[in-house]
Amino acid sequence: MQPQINQENHQIFGYEVLLRKQQNETWVLPQHFTDISVGEQAKLLEETAEALNTAVNQQVLAFNLNNQQLRDPLTLGTIIALKKRLKPAALTIELTEAPTLPEIQLFSTAIHQYDIDLVLDDVGTGSNTYDNIQHLLPFVDQIKFAMQNLRMDGRAKEIPTALAFWSKIAKYYRLQLILEGVEDAKDQALAKKFGISLHQGYLYGKPSLV
Repeated sequence: MQPQINQENHQIFGYEVLLRKQQNETWVLPQHFTDISVGEQAKLLEETAEALNTAVNQQVLAFNLNNQQLRDPLTLGTIIALKKRLKPAALTIELTEAPTLPEIQLFSTAIHQYDIDLVLDDVGTGSNTYDNIQHLLPFVDQIKFAMQNLRMDGRAKEIPTALAFWSKIAKYYRLQLILEGVEDAKDQALAKKFGISLHQGYLYGKPSLV
């Protein structure tokens, strides 16, 4: 898990739960995220919530779904059942890929009945470009912008322009914007310039075991 920080009060408001596989005494990204079923992930998430005491601390747990997982007919029921077991702890689902408009309409309607928030992850990169997600934005609660994605692509100089764009999009659609990849005071200052107070990154903590 990796903590998410609200810079307005300097408190942890949530954790993103990251899927890793133990290999040769180290933790690595799984070759295929679907190797571990959503049901198995839900069990791990429940154990994580208990260890972190998120219900008492009123903190959010967020975990990722790709399109293959989203389209699995068992996924929705698994998530709803998980939320009921976690209650009153908060739960957020981060979509790593842009689904179709009908898919997000149905999924969003269903999970919002159970007070589960929906996030579009890594906006501006991969399949989550503005052209692909523009019509999906009314159905989500948050967007996440990952500075590290542009840095890894050698496009770090584009970050300020991209942040200016996505902060405007978030304000227009009344969405929360979480900034990932915050590594130092310069990143904090850049976030402050655009009024982004929800942060995640190595400055606050690397992914670690609970």
